[in-house]
Amino acid sequence: MGRNGPLGSFRALDAFARPLEDVRIRSASGALLTLVSFLIILSLTLSSWVEYRRVNLDHSLEVDKSRGEKLVVNVDIEFPRVPCYLMSVDVMDISGEHVEDVKHDLKRHRLDFEGGEVHEAMGGLKGEADRLAAQRGSGYCGSCYGGEPPKEDGGCCQTCESVREAYSRKGWTFEDPDHIEQCIQEGWTEKIKAQNKEGCRVSGQIHINKVIGNFHLSPGRSFSRNNIHTHDVVHYLKDSQEQQHDFGHIIHAFSFGAEDEFDDHSAVGKHRLFGSMAESGPLKTKLDIKEPLAGYRGKKQSASTMYQYFTKVVATEYRPLKGKPMSTFQYSATDYIRDLSPAANYIHGKTTGDTAATHSPQQVQHGFQGLPGVFFNYEISPLRTVHTEWRLPFSRFLSQLCSIVGGVLTLAGLLDAAIWHYRVRMSAGGGGGGVGAHSMMANGYGSGYGMTARGGKLI
Repeated sequence: MGRNGPLGSFRALDAFARPLEDVRIRSASGALLTLVSFLIILSLTLSSWVEYRRVNLDHSLEVDKSRGEKLVVNVDIEFPRVPCYLMSVDVMDISGEHVEDVKHDLKRHRLDFEGGEVHEAMGGLKGEADRLAAQRGSGYCGSCYGGEPPKEDGGCCQTCESVREAYSRKGWTFEDPDHIEQCIQEGWTEKIKAQNKEGCRVSGQIHINKVIGNFHLSPGRSFSRNNIHTHDVVHYLKDSQEQQHDFGHIIHAFSFGAEDEFDDHSAVGKHRLFGSMAESGPLKTKLDIKEPLAGYRGKKQSASTMYQYFTKVVATEYRPLKGKPMSTFQYSATDYIRDLSPAANYIHGKTTGDTAATHSPQQVQHGFQGLPGVFFNYEISPLRTVHTEWRLPFSRFLSQLCSIVGGVLTLAGLLDAAIWHYRVRMSAGGGGGGVGAHSMMANGYGSGYGMTARGGKLI
């Protein structure tokens, strides 16, 4: 038991015993080291705090286990030499699903020869419809001329466009509108001829299944016959000889995204239609995802040119520290060009083999099969890239803080002790000053060799 009883034994455990104030030794070098140590501790502490508050991003790959998802393709493509009435957008995939002449969430904007948008007169369509309705009478039921009647309108083809669609459903070519009553009344042939020199800009979203497939922008109405996807290209090929139609194009925007990514009020992305380039969503901007085809130009070729793009789509997930995970898609792309004209398959009387070119003006000759237009083939990757936000735990910051304070003070103490012992040795080696120095420290007063002793401290 200690001298002061049980309390004295407990006090013996004190590892922070402090000397009396009278026996503390203070020096200018110690004060300087204290100030420098404080500044170092402060700067390292601030650096550790910034590191603790920094949000880091970890990247990884994992197998994509999602099922039943749909993708949205955001497109904005300009065709300077193909009028909108000839343009058809169709989707086909490996599951067997065919969507012909997509119109939902997709707009076609007429362009004049200089590339400006053609604005139709307000109320023009309604006024024309009212005029035709008054001319035909209330009980009018137009003939479909042998085509497959529509399910609505009582099976009647009330307009020239209705007859054209009936022909498409039947698998027939809509070749001679001048002998169809509805087309004659609407002046369909004159309107089409007036648009022959126009272009078309297609913008909006195309919804596709998350499987291998393609969607294409090609001329003429499409229809399926005997499970074969067919296009009526009579008008395109006939008019192209006079008006030089071709599928040269400019891709202003092309990206894959989640179903709600391009909604106007979505937190993931925003989209603006014709009049400006579609914006990438903030998620793509944050992850610095580039769109390889945005801004690409398909150079003008012949009317029988088939432009093909092959894309590899990779799902991308972003997991923030707070909030729900967000998904988007990125892709890589290559392109090929096929000349479908018969003359392109023969050079100096010899049949050529297939050749390929990527991002070059050289054409790829693949024989006679194919369709003029722009084809986007997509393949879904089985892997998903995951970007996860993370931050250092608070315990890590505390441990770093303790290491900084303890380490700096320990090093400063060692340096202060080395300086102090050096000064003592220097004063002791000055010719008899050593005895005087020790006696001054013992007595607590006196002076010698430019130093004074006060309270056991050499100054």
